[in-house]
Amino acid sequence: MKADKKTEAEIRAVLERMAEAYENKDVDAVMSCYAPDPDVVSIGTGKDEKYIGPEQLRRAYERDFTQSESVAMTFDWLSVSTAAAGNVAWLASDITIHVQVSGKHLTLSGRLTGVVENRGGNWLLVQGHFSLPAAEQPEGQSFPEQ
Repeated sequence: MKADKKTEAEIRAVLERMAEAYENKDVDAVMSCYAPDPDVVSIGTGKDEKYIGPEQLRRAYERDFTQSESVAMTFDWLSVSTAAAGNVAWLASDITIHVQVSGKHLTLSGRLTGVVENRGGNWLLVQGHFSLPAAEQPEGQSFPEQ
């Protein structure tokens, strides 16, 4: 079911806090948005970007920050749904990432899906999946053209 406005605002605040920490390259602040569980999962856009547990996730963000001169993320559209119990929610979002790598500025249009859990009044990411739409797939087509 669709999350109520209060829940959606709380989850949006977590994502905005994560985006600010990402832009500031503050790995500790980014990690504070995730559950500290050994089975927390994040999947990125690269073939090697599957991270399980806080240590792998921390190394992933450190890699992002090391490989970029600057980076920023915005959440352009957000949909949040909750379970009947109300302490678990899932989200889908369009994101835009602005990054400077080797002196070149890139703008990446992507997506984030995730699961968050409310623990002691704080929403924390327990699963996240970042993706980039296939550039070679025309609108209206189900598969990329070769």
